[in-house]
Amino acid sequence: MRGDRVEIVVDTGDGTRTYDVTASRAGRRVEVTTGRGVVEVSEVTRSGTPVRTARFMANRVVALVEHPAAQPALPDERPS
Repeated sequence: MRGDRVEIVVDTGDGTRTYDVTASRAGRRVEVTTGRGVVEVSEVTRSGTPVRTARFMANRVVALVEHPAAQPALPDERPS
């Protein structure tokens, strides 16, 4: 969903560097996969086709922060 965002902080040896992967269009989402020493963050379409992919060595990743898109309030949650 548009607004999904994942922030990745990576150790560069002499400090840290921050990367952001954001769902840029409506209907897209950001997925995180981890396996075999690699962290992969992908922006995917509704059908699951990856549009952009960022790969990082898992032992270099300091932090991985997921920021989900804001969900609209349900009818019973809205103030009267």
